[in-house]
Amino acid sequence: MPNPARSRGRQVNAFQALALLLSFVLVAGVGGVLAAGLVLPGVAAANGLTDVSVTAFDGLPTELGETTLPEKSTILAADGSVLATFWDQNRVVVPLAEISPLLQHAVIATEDKRFYEHAGVDPQGMARAFVRNLGGQDGQEGASTLTQQYVKNVLIEKALSTGTEAEQLAAVQAAKEADGTEGYARKLREAKLAITLEKTMTKDQILEKYLNIAQFGASVYGVESAAQYYFSKPAKDLNYLEAATIAGVTQSPTKWDPVLHPEESETRRNRVLLLMKQQNYITADEYTTGVTTPLPTTLNVHPLRQGCMTAGDVVPGSGYFCDYVTKVIVNDPAFGETVEARKALLYKGGLTITTTLDPRLQTLADTEVKNGIPVDDPSGVGTSIVTVQPGTGKILTMAQNRIYAPVAANPGEEPVNFNTDFAYGASGGFAPGSTFKPFTLLEWLKQGHSLYETVDGSERLMNENMFTTCGAKGRNVPWPAGNAEGGQGTMTVLDATKNSVNLAYLTMATKLDLCNIMQGAADLGVHTGKGAAPTTNAANVIGTDSVAPMTMAAAFATFASGGVYCAPIAITSVTDTNGAALPVPEAGCHQAIEARYANTINFALSNVWQGTAEKVGAPPFPSAGKTGTTSHNEETWFVGYTPLLATAVWVGYPKEWKPVQKMPIAGKWVQFAFGSTIAAPTWKRFTVQALDGVANPGFAAPDDKLVYGERIRVPSVVGKSVADATATLKGAGFGVSVAPEQVASSVPAGSVAEQSPSGTAPRGSTVTLRLSNGQPPAGGPGLPGFPGQPGGGPGGGPGGGNGGGNGGGNGGH
Repeated sequence: MPNPARSRGRQVNAFQALALLLSFVLVAGVGGVLAAGLVLPGVAAANGLTDVSVTAFDGLPTELGETTLPEKSTILAADGSVLATFWDQNRVVVPLAEISPLLQHAVIATEDKRFYEHAGVDPQGMARAFVRNLGGQDGQEGASTLTQQYVKNVLIEKALSTGTEAEQLAAVQAAKEADGTEGYARKLREAKLAITLEKTMTKDQILEKYLNIAQFGASVYGVESAAQYYFSKPAKDLNYLEAATIAGVTQSPTKWDPVLHPEESETRRNRVLLLMKQQNYITADEYTTGVTTPLPTTLNVHPLRQGCMTAGDVVPGSGYFCDYVTKVIVNDPAFGETVEARKALLYKGGLTITTTLDPRLQTLADTEVKNGIPVDDPSGVGTSIVTVQPGTGKILTMAQNRIYAPVAANPGEEPVNFNTDFAYGASGGFAPGSTFKPFTLLEWLKQGHSLYETVDGSERLMNENMFTTCGAKGRNVPWPAGNAEGGQGTMTVLDATKNSVNLAYLTMATKLDLCNIMQGAADLGVHTGKGAAPTTNAANVIGTDSVAPMTMAAAFATFASGGVYCAPIAITSVTDTNGAALPVPEAGCHQAIEARYANTINFALSNVWQGTAEKVGAPPFPSAGKTGTTSHNEETWFVGYTPLLATAVWVGYPKEWKPVQKMPIAGKWVQFAFGSTIAAPTWKRFTVQALDGVANPGFAAPDDKLVYGERIRVPSVVGKSVADATATLKGAGFGVSVAPEQVASSVPAGSVAEQSPSGTAPRGSTVTLRLSNGQPPAGGPGLPGFPGQPGGGPGGGPGGGNGGGNGGGNGGH
């Protein structure tokens, strides 16, 4: 594409350029700058200066075509704390009224003492520079006015914003060219643009723009950023010594940088002070005092710290959240049509980005996740914590037991964000194990089943053809699923949930459609760490997909809020450099599931403190949650919540599938890691402190029918054959399970000796049958019902053992 910095009409050779420049100086000296700009081509032609024509000068551009200056962007925590800044050029644009007059005077005295007298170019300065340069004296003398310098800076900025990187470099070089033909041609181009500019803008407007665009240090642009960097104060509050220091820098921003080269910069500052005295901007006494003041004693440097590595110094462990925010901006079309446009907006747009991060909660989360497993723990096991606010989707915390760094150069540093999807932190997520079971429970309730319905949790050989996928039965493929601590027969779904029994949940899944289970999870925002929909297979009932902790926290927040799902959000507002609000990603909160289902799930999951998390102990306020452990303790979880906070804690090796077994972690021996070993205690420590002094409401009451179901009479099948008993029970709306062990009974061998439950039970419950071995009982005839479970009891067998994961490679408690 054509480069605007090179749009200058016909090219001229060195002699032609010199001729034009000399003519310009002569005419400007006699008739004024504006006249020179108008009559120069005619003068050149009349004087017979080579073949210079009107095209040679008129072909130069007259429209500067100014661009918006790059400004730094700032990310704020929810309370307004500055987490990080980002810039391509560290600049804050301010009006002239917010720039100290002393600094304005210092720049004018140093760069262009006739600024308020000339009309864009300075004939005296150009003549002096021309004679010096023509005489072959060392170094080219610039003689550029502030207006010309502003023009040059604008051309450089335009060059940096167009074309490929190579084209940008070429254009920048052209805009900076100082020697030979190109140097004279550039001066001519700048002169004509400066003349035109002075016709359309006031002197103060030009000065304001120059002071905002010029470079005032190796990495500092504009006087406001310079004042903040060198002196930790706004530009409007600078004294004359500070003003002289900054004014001296712009001639050679790296050479005169007072931080990089304090001795050279002091010499330069003193030169500026002399010029200010000569032009009556300061008194002789001020000059004397100034030149005897060591420059380093005047500095109060505010270090330039860019990017998310600085965020942790403001709010502990917040670097990963900060990094997530930047990736939201780069990835979300709300901030621009292309990735390149979105990056440019972040680094050049002067944005103020207000986020959802709660500094108090984030500090607690960072502390407790690192108390669970320290950064330097020899085990190398990772752990993370993330909190989503129910009902809003706001991400309140995000921490892990690593130190944020874009590149891991030191022990404990880690660029990968364990809490997020791959696109937002380079992690693919982790297998959630039994924390995935509530999505099967959700579909169970939707299909009219209840918590007190009984199911078979015994370890046994399963088969894919027992499951339905989108209306179709699976293949005839045996599947040896298992429990972590063995099955214990028939149990209520409530007990199966609190004790996380794999086989009980797989039994539930056989009565449902796997497609509906996974769609129900997707309705709560669940997806894999790579952004795919949940995998539809039986193994995923007990959590085989890799899912990000933040995804799980947001899904469980749906239960906490009575069924309202909100996509997790990190940004509450973005304003541009003019204070105008920009669109931001929305949480899209909506009623994803009926409140009665959410309330009943809350009731079921609140029993975790009497189940797999019993040793952790319930916190002193209403809460619910689910532990999760994969098949050989590779990944362990606790996703817990209250009506106010939903928090997911993950533990495992972040970069390999490796059992967390038989090792010391955080100074304690861990034989086998479970969800209740590290994850649940971390959740409890954090949440108890987070809600200290906060009124935490309870959950709404569960739906009675969804808890207890519709109780109906269970037909008595004692004495019948297995086939007849099964037909009778299924015909009455019950499931059937035959216990493997036979018992002594007076009924014929092979017929039903005992059944449980008997009397009444929720419709759909599983009735477990025990068969007779043909031997009479020692104490007399057998009684219906299992020992300790009299017929007609409210729910069948005893609670099953702690669930675990052998089935399908994952699952557990």
